[in-house]
Amino acid sequence: MARVTPIREGHLKRRLTALDLTMASIGGIIGSGWLYGSMRSAAIAGPSAVFSWIIGGIAVILIGLVFAELGGAIPESGALVRYPQYSHGTFVSFILGWAAVLGFASLPPLEAEAVVQYANVYIPGLYVHAQLSALGLLAAFVLMILFFFLNYFSVNVFAKTNTVWTMIKIVIPFFTVILLLVTNFHGANFTAVKAGGFAPFGTSAILQAVPLGGIIFAFFGFRQAIDFAGEAKNPQRDVPRAVIWSILLCVVLYVLLQTSWIVAMPASVLAHGWAAINFSSPFANLVLTVGFGWWAVILFADALWSPAGTGNVYTGSTARVFLALSRNGYFPRAFASINPKTGIPAYALIGTIVLGLIFLLPFPSWALLVGVVSNAYVVTFTSGPIAAAVLRKTAPNLRRPFYLKGMNWIAPISFILCSLIIYWTGWTDDWIVLLGILLGVVFYAYGVSSFTNDREKFAGQHLKAGYWLIAWLVVELIMSYIGAKNFGAPHQIIPYPWDLVVIIIYSIFFYYWAVRSGWQTPEAVRIDQGKFIDDPALDIKD
Repeated sequence: MARVTPIREGHLKRRLTALDLTMASIGGIIGSGWLYGSMRSAAIAGPSAVFSWIIGGIAVILIGLVFAELGGAIPESGALVRYPQYSHGTFVSFILGWAAVLGFASLPPLEAEAVVQYANVYIPGLYVHAQLSALGLLAAFVLMILFFFLNYFSVNVFAKTNTVWTMIKIVIPFFTVILLLVTNFHGANFTAVKAGGFAPFGTSAILQAVPLGGIIFAFFGFRQAIDFAGEAKNPQRDVPRAVIWSILLCVVLYVLLQTSWIVAMPASVLAHGWAAINFSSPFANLVLTVGFGWWAVILFADALWSPAGTGNVYTGSTARVFLALSRNGYFPRAFASINPKTGIPAYALIGTIVLGLIFLLPFPSWALLVGVVSNAYVVTFTSGPIAAAVLRKTAPNLRRPFYLKGMNWIAPISFILCSLIIYWTGWTDDWIVLLGILLGVVFYAYGVSSFTNDREKFAGQHLKAGYWLIAWLVVELIMSYIGAKNFGAPHQIIPYPWDLVVIIIYSIFFYYWAVRSGWQTPEAVRIDQGKFIDDPALDIKD
């Protein structure tokens, strides 16, 4: 974990427009989530899953507003893992960066798996016994190599291919909604007695569907505009706009998709309840069932197109995360090297592909990988509300083109929602993710004791600023174990809904502890002076 000066042969190229940034975020949001989310959410919560999407949408909007201020104020690539470096120093930054690695690097192979699973309709043998076959794994590998080359030649090539890609991805689900609502509107499905009524599995199922139905996973892509901030033409203006526009558009889209899924379902299919519906290709199978075979052909093709586009976006943005972690001093300095001709962090891009392949082999299906990915992501999102509140104090001169009014209540609510969503995911996924993140403490301690000559940059104030994070992760793990059985706790001590009250109370405590732990780091001093690492006019050694 040696703190070294990065190799900087070139600078990132500022070529992305507001449209490019918005399409990058929308392209990240509309992927495999829309193909599975409505069916999975309805199976968990029935027609009340519409409220699950609204709850998830509100949560992401609040979190996105906080990140919009940060993204406009700190226009640096991979900034999602840089914010805690500015607000709390190296220890918090490393732990949340480690969580980011667990979550982000697994997204390209996840989307590649989704493409190959649907491609099995055209090429039988790719997906056998609920997982990719050897041929399927090879196909996923080839697809990831394609993502690499689309990103490698330059950010301009990436942006233009992604913008066209995403426009098509937007049109297809919106047309599907219109087709189903106009031709097969059965309002009685919302309260169908045979299917269990509006909320067949109770109110806790509405909350459980937020993480387990793929809802939070579906909205993750809003961060893409933030990750590409260092390559935007006017990042301080366009990044906040891209974040907000992409979230609002996709919240509307996903609520409409869930509604159309419910009202268009034929009574014969619904006879055994929502949980019994298990289409291999949900919306394609639904439109085929209601008599629109011609559109089903389009949807089967889009089932390949949408995840592939998202995988392309995440390959590029994950490379920026590697770049940011290298700049923080946690990854080899080669990952901070930028090709002077293309403006691409080439070695970081190679590292993304290699790590993606490591995730691909032991998790050879979308279902095996998605739960763990979602939880790791939510943990990283806690950096936003806390860092934004801290930097208001420690970097008061930082220019904030988008100044979030109501930060004093939006930031703590965002943190509370992150705690709740992790808990709603359940013990089965929580113990894997939270223990995996806590393992990062061991890596950090080993690195500091073994490889660092300049330990004051990693110990002292840096460690004290992170005590809250370790305590919060441990409490979340314990709560997942002793909370309500409604959310999969193996040993219920605190029943529903009192478990939610407990989480809200301790989340408020941890939020204010975290904010009070923030301090004016050397990096915070730099950005407060308007010096950003991706500015080609500056030679910053960070």
